[in-house]
Amino acid sequence: MPKLKTKSSVKKRFKVTATGKVKSAQANKQHNMRKRSLRQLRNQRGTTVLPDMEATRIKQFMPYDR
Repeated sequence: MPKLKTKSSVKKRFKVTATGKVKSAQANKQHNMRKRSLRQLRNQRGTTVLPDMEATRIKQFMPYDR
């Protein structure tokens, strides 16, 4: 069986933690910050852990990073 390739876009945007969870940057924080409340901007700092359903989909694109 040939080797599987890792999706380049996925390896740039996601990291797998030691326990197998998938970390990503917060969504909706690229532009139009004036429209958003300060509370929303505060909560969107840093990273977040993806839900299990999305994490399994992302892990399919990273076959060797589990």
